[in-house]
Amino acid sequence: MNFQYTLASPLCKVFPNGQNLSPLKEPHLTGLRGETVSFQIAYLWNEWGREYGQVEVVPPCQGQVRVRTVELVPSQYPCHQRRDPYYLAAEPGLYPDLLRDLGPQGFPLITGQWRCLWVDVALDGPAGAFPVELRLRAREEELALVKLTCEVLDMDLPRLPIPHTEWFHSDCLANYYGVEVFSERWWELVEAFVRTAAQRHCNMLLTPVFTPPLDTAPGGERRTVQLVDVEDQGGTYRFGFEKFRRWIRLARDCGMEYIEISHLFSQWGAKAAPKIMGTKEGRYQQLFGWNTQAAGPEYGEFLHQFLTALKPELEALDIAGRTYFHVSDEPTMEQLDSYRQAYEAVAEDLKGYPMLDALSDHAFFREGLVEQPVCALDHIQPFLRDRPKKLWGYYCTAQCVDVSNRFMVMPGQRTRVLGALLYKHQLAGFLHWGYNFYNSQFSRYPIDPYRVTDADGAFPSGDSFLVYPGPEGQPEESLRLMHMDQAMSDYCALTALEKLAGREKVMEYLALELEFDRYPREGAGLLELRERINDAIRGCLAAK
Repeated sequence: MNFQYTLASPLCKVFPNGQNLSPLKEPHLTGLRGETVSFQIAYLWNEWGREYGQVEVVPPCQGQVRVRTVELVPSQYPCHQRRDPYYLAAEPGLYPDLLRDLGPQGFPLITGQWRCLWVDVALDGPAGAFPVELRLRAREEELALVKLTCEVLDMDLPRLPIPHTEWFHSDCLANYYGVEVFSERWWELVEAFVRTAAQRHCNMLLTPVFTPPLDTAPGGERRTVQLVDVEDQGGTYRFGFEKFRRWIRLARDCGMEYIEISHLFSQWGAKAAPKIMGTKEGRYQQLFGWNTQAAGPEYGEFLHQFLTALKPELEALDIAGRTYFHVSDEPTMEQLDSYRQAYEAVAEDLKGYPMLDALSDHAFFREGLVEQPVCALDHIQPFLRDRPKKLWGYYCTAQCVDVSNRFMVMPGQRTRVLGALLYKHQLAGFLHWGYNFYNSQFSRYPIDPYRVTDADGAFPSGDSFLVYPGPEGQPEESLRLMHMDQAMSDYCALTALEKLAGREKVMEYLALELEFDRYPREGAGLLELRERINDAIRGCLAAK
């Protein structure tokens, strides 16, 4: 039959016309025990008519291999007008992103189009090399026998040593699946999506003690997902933590190591309180919100009582040492005074707890208002020169020129290079705002992420979510999530080599140009860097 295929790099995003196809340099993948390594099978079907093919994983490695199709998704807004040349495309269209498990029908064969199968191999066996073989069939005939070798190094992949948070939007799950918040079905959905995040090296969970005041139009509101019950008894408040305790137990059961308390003040300057619901005079109602002055005495007293009640809960749950707090997200210099007032309102009550916020201006750190700045990668140089003890990084829609990011139309290596950058520059954590944000900009209305991938024309496709809300309440992953997972695996592999040979030796391998705005532009270069790290680990292990 008229069928051709090639083993392709996990970093390439293959368009239907074959553009961006990058063959795998060698049919050999290496990693540490516990790591997942991946490759693609890019294929072209030139027979007449639509068909489906079947994949058979040849024994004995069936349990280690997962095969998914790379599906095209629509993008009406792939990128900003302000951009660099390091994009795959700039026009609206269909782009490869969604990873979908094979169903009974198999994988699609569409005349004249290049498509891809994404293949994960779990390196969970003994050290050494083993073959991976996949047999592709269609019309009861064999299309191809795909072969490569995987090698497990005799060392476990270390855990990620820094916090990595992808903001979790539990209201979006309730909206998309049509369930009530705090229903048993809602808890099941939360668990499924949290577990997937944890499996992909996300180890910190945004926890909505109050409905997070994020991506909300001024005066608007998002669906209530407040975990802490509040009762107003005339200026004295009682708090119920039953749902909060359940959330924490769920998070830890799924593998989350750090807890990130939702922001205590409104986004973009801390001018107002978040939406806080509670019982007052026998009626459930909104107690604080946009009409509440953030620096006012009433809200300040509420926060004092709340934090006083919360801290013993953190101690009892044994998470006090791994709980982080926020004041307000992305303040600007024009909002320095309002941010200062908000910070001073909680600083005493949160003494001893790490506090962090995403920002771009060094003045917030210089004036002692943010202990652990989370700096946009395109504004990080002043922070590297006058460095905080703990400096985090983040990117979002605005980081669209030169620096690493994860838009759908960016090359996979532009996403994966993040791991090496974090290690080289010793950042203390990484934050992104969109694990599963299925709303329009400012949360004015929900969207269907299978049809709308750009927050309805506001953010480049790929900025606002990493997973799709799959059928039966199970998340479907994306190419971008896998590239983020590979980035963090690279970081972990670098720490593994550091344990064996020291940081100075590792830095010799990172001597190539590797800055936040300058890094290898070719996927092969990044994969070769990882192979050199693997070779060095192999050499150190052999010399022991």
